[in-house]
Amino acid sequence: MYQPYPSSGQPTGPLRPPAPAPVRTAVRLMYAGAAVSAVLLIIALAYSGDMKSYHLRWGGHILTAAQISHWRPLIITVVVVSGLVPIVLWLWMARANGQGKNWARILSTVLFGLTTLDLIGVFIQPKTLLDLIFPVLTWLVGLGAVWLLWRPDSTAFFKSGARV
Repeated sequence: MYQPYPSSGQPTGPLRPPAPAPVRTAVRLMYAGAAVSAVLLIIALAYSGDMKSYHLRWGGHILTAAQISHWRPLIITVVVVSGLVPIVLWLWMARANGQGKNWARILSTVLFGLTTLDLIGVFIQPKTLLDLIFPVLTWLVGLGAVWLLWRPDSTAFFKSGARV
């Protein structure tokens, strides 16, 4: 027969109220940011098959097609890892912010600041329209998420629970 686990006398309810609408929307935006990053990774992998048309520079020298072919496994590995990092960060921040962790709200803001710096670099030296679209789209998603995370309702939610 099933017997419930003995209680310690403490209430088993949630430590904080459910997330308000701005936080839930910010979390959805973060999931959208992960999706945008995943699309960008897929596009980068699709283009990595045609590496001979690239003009890569290393240490001030333009690499030849043979050198690029030789370094292809390393280049693809770097593309995959550098494409997975933003996806993981978006998903991690979405989960932590959805749980009301204030450190995640602060870290999300710092990461948005870094994305802003990256966007400035994109505008200084854009190469193609694709090189411009995805950074701007990612920045807009991050702007919306950070703005929602710092709304008064969101601030009350992040301050309402026990520090974790």
